[in-house]
This record gives sequence, C-alpha cells and structure tokens, in this order.
Amino acid sequence: MTENRIIDCEAVITEVVKAAMSRTGDPRLKQVMALLVEHAHAFVREANLTDAELEAGLDFIGRIGQANSDDHNEVILASDVLGISTLVAYRNNPREQGQSANALLGPFWRDGSPECRCGDNIARSETPGLATFVQGQVRDVSGAKIAGATVDVWQASPVGLYENQDPHQDSMNLRGRFRTDVEGKYHFRTVRPAGYPVPTHGPIGELLRAQNRNPYRPAHIHFMVSAPGYKTLITQVFADNAERLHSDVVFGVTQPLIGHLEHHKTPMPEYPDAPAEYFTLAYDFVLDRGERTFPRPPIK
Repeated sequence: MTENRIIDCEAVITEVVKAAMSRTGDPRLKQVMALLVEHAHAFVREANLTDAELEAGLDFIGRIGQANSDDHNEVILASDVLGISTLVAYRNNPREQGQSANALLGPFWRDGSPECRCGDNIARSETPGLATFVQGQVRDVSGAKIAGATVDVWQASPVGLYENQDPHQDSMNLRGRFRTDVEGKYHFRTVRPAGYPVPTHGPIGELLRAQNRNPYRPAHIHFMVSAPGYKTLITQVFADNAERLHSDVVFGVTQPLIGHLEHHKTPMPEYPDAPAEYFTLAYDFVLDRGERTFPRPPIK
C-alpha cells in the first residue's frame, strides 16, 4: 500500500495512516506511533465517536496544555489521575531482586532543592504540625551499603499544600537533599505530612467532578534516591494511618510503600531534641544497578 492512496472506505483509513508513517527513521518512534494510531482508531470505532464528542475531546486536550504554568503541571496531573503514570512506573521497575518499589513522580517535584546535612529540619517556614523524624538506610540488591547516595525529599505541609502552592510558606519549604553516611544511612526532621486534594481548578478537576471521584491523596513523603552506577529510585512512602489509602486519586499506593508512622508521647534517647509529642518513620531503600538519570522537573 502506498502512502498516497486515496481513501475509498472507512475500513482502510488506519492502514493508510500507518503506511504514511512507514519511513520513520527511528525504529522505536515508528513502533510507538503505529501502535498509537491502531489503538486510537480502535477507540474511535468502539466508542462510535461523534463529531461533537471529537470536538469536545480535542478542546479538553487543548485546555490541559493551556493550564500548564511554571508552578502547575496539568499534563502530568492528567497522566496521574488516569493511572498511566503508575502503570508505567510499575512496568519499568521490576522488584524480583528486592528492589524498592517505585511510584509516580507527581507534578510537584522541583530541581535544585537545598543541600542539607543529615539531621536537618526541612520545615523552614513557620510550619505548624507535629515533629516527624525520618531515618533509614540505602543499600543495593546484594545488601551492600551505599555511602554518598543522594536522598531528595519533598512533601506537602500539614494543611495539604506544597510550598509552590502556598504564599505563606518560604521557597523550598519541606524540600531537601541529604547524603547518606558511610553506613548508607540518612535521617532528617520534618513535620507530619497531610493528605490533600490534587489541584481541581483546571480541566482535570472538571473530569474528576464529572466522574464523581474524590480528588484526594493520602498523606505521604516523596523520595528520589540516586547514586552513581545505580538506577534512580523515584518513590513515595505513605503513612500507614493515613486516610484514603485505598482510594488514592492517582492510584499511587502499593503495599510496599506503606510505612509505619509511629506516634510517641514520651522522650526517646535516639531523639533528644524531640518535643513532648512526635512521630517517627523508618524506611530503607534498595537500589538496582543501572544508569543514574533524572526526570525533567514538572515545575520550576
């Protein structure tokens, strides 16, 4: 079939379009685009899409892009609430050798968060909430400790807002990058995270309302753990007592990512500067050998 064939019936349209793309030089691009056309055309046929529905769908896609800004990424939010981000993360990060579970990046990671010393407090603003002490170890699949690994953390405040969403928080509040010590250990202080609704002011909010879906995420802390010679781990740790663990709007909760947030009301020698009431969270990470890469920041 030549790419210039004149369409003479609906049945040939898909193959004519694929033929037009057949000279694509990049083999992977050629494969992906052929599959996209096949599945998109199959969707049109199965849904029996009308002209009005196509117009509405294209308008919706356009508005997703128009809703993007330096401090908000509606495109990533769309991928998240449709389960695409979680599916891709799950498929591309096997766990057969004990590697830590991955999770979606989400729309709130910022590059260049402050370099911190182990033990530092990432709550830089006047941030209300119970103190939370987080600690753990970074190892590889053989059990070897990884010294000098970077542990990049970010989270929402106890009112459910990331600092770029909240004018009352200082820039880079509740964000920080830590280096593991010679034993591969890290530790830092923060405040107990809260669950929160994803942004609903744009077209994805309209979609969630039309589907009668709750927009909430359970309380969690984001981690990006990296070291030379290892595949970068992008993940999240969820509080085991968080609300909506079973109804995360972006489908990010998997069993290995649920950590025990322990509530303390009496002092412990491990935390001499802890207030009278605080939480602790212990969580280790296991990295796989591979290339150290970093995602493109979804916001500036």
